[in-house]
Amino acid sequence: MTVVISGVGGYLPREEVSNARVAERAGVSTEWIGERTGVRTRRRAAADEATSDLAARAAEKALASAGLRTEEVGLIVSATSLPDELGPSVACRIQGHLGAANAVAMDVGAACSGFLYALEVARCWLHTRPDALPALVVGAEVYSRFVDPADRATACLFADGAGAVVLTAGGTEEGLAPIRLGADGRGADLVGVFSGGTRRPASMETVGSGEHTIRMDGRAISEFTLRQFPRMVRECLEDNGLSLEDIALVVSHQPNPLLLVQAGEQAGIPPEKIHITGDRVGNIGAGSVPFGLAHAEATGRLHRGDRVLLLAFGAGMTWGCGLLTWTGTTQGQHSDDPEGDLS
Repeated sequence: MTVVISGVGGYLPREEVSNARVAERAGVSTEWIGERTGVRTRRRAAADEATSDLAARAAEKALASAGLRTEEVGLIVSATSLPDELGPSVACRIQGHLGAANAVAMDVGAACSGFLYALEVARCWLHTRPDALPALVVGAEVYSRFVDPADRATACLFADGAGAVVLTAGGTEEGLAPIRLGADGRGADLVGVFSGGTRRPASMETVGSGEHTIRMDGRAISEFTLRQFPRMVRECLEDNGLSLEDIALVVSHQPNPLLLVQAGEQAGIPPEKIHITGDRVGNIGAGSVPFGLAHAEATGRLHRGDRVLLLAFGAGMTWGCGLLTWTGTTQGQHSDDPEGDLS
């Protein structure tokens, strides 16, 4: 049973945060941010916007792109590092917002790799259920609530945004191949929000000492990315019997644009084949890959029959890589903005 992506959508909050605003509190210059990361700007959620709100906006766009009504969705899988609350799931919040009464709803937690984990769950669901209704897969983050503005390692990178895709089963066209996933829990302490759970519940002490903000070993994460990215590309190509010449585009999680281009070069991928969105939206975690797909379609970078590598790596440590043969969407996801603004 072939599974295809039939709709895509992306959403960014309205507030734009410039490098100048970040630099002032992080104790660096605007030039430092640009030269070290390649990020030019990023978005911040409004005070009344939670993760599920961003996710639902992206989901609405993906459903419109697929030409589907909410009652035609049979599964919602959401990926995020930072849910609205410890319970219920973000997926249930999305279901309620959309009114998707026929959908099973669940969250998948694999940090920035979460979207690919969620995508594989949904692909398998449809692959084994020929008569199943389409699936909605969403990645969203509101990192800004958990960033220490004085920590230049994280304040320059992490931002807010969401992306979503609709998966549909059936047809004879190529579509989404099985996704190769992996994890190495020995790196679990390299990046994360380490208080607020059952190990260190919220207290006056944890809040006062800033333990509820993202902490990251930047050097270790960069080394992991540069080591893992080429391996993921090689393994995915081998799994599908392809070479780099067969790949039209790479849509990846965006840790930062400069690191991504460097990792791509080590894997033998020319920069022009890597779809960069992190320069204009920053690192939006599990939202990066689906937002990247929506942005690539909106800017005319996806064409029917294109083979696209999807890659992600995140806290845990976790990673994933898969092959998508682009079959087009029902209604399209287009933007009047030359840079594909999907706000």
